[in-house]
Amino acid sequence: NPTRSQKRIANKNKDIISTIKRNIATEEQYQLLEKYLHNRHNEGGMANLTFADYQAMVESSPINTKIIEYRSKNEILIGAALTDFMPNAASMVYSFYDVSEEMKQHSLGTYMVLDHIRYAAKHELDHIYLGYWVKNSQKMNYKQNFKPLEVLNSDGWEIIK
Repeated sequence: NPTRSQKRIANKNKDIISTIKRNIATEEQYQLLEKYLHNRHNEGGMANLTFADYQAMVESSPINTKIIEYRSKNEILIGAALTDFMPNAASMVYSFYDVSEEMKQHSLGTYMVLDHIRYAAKHELDHIYLGYWVKNSQKMNYKQNFKPLEVLNSDGWEIIK
């Protein structure tokens, strides 16, 4: 069940159009990714990602991988999620979005997770995997906002409601 904040985010972004596409890298996606990485992960391992690197990440998947593009009502690409689809689950491999001042109020990262949850409910998937989570990592804290959360700790798997 979405929180009040998540409901507000979904409502704020109701004009966004999401489209599931084949896992083919485009220059438009790469340009958005470059801006995202420069702003959010300037010193990370992906900071110097080339188009060829991005293309390999997107196109060399041995499983059912798609790109979900998010566009504004005037058709500008504002986000994308590389997502693996399994019979009973979806895994958000990597997502990126417009981090401009104008778009910050839209909470696009949260919206994209909510959109995946909506898709999972519609298609009766059991799980959405948001990737690994590192406790106390500020960049991964958003994952705690989506419950129930299944966490592996020293005692085994724990469900946090």
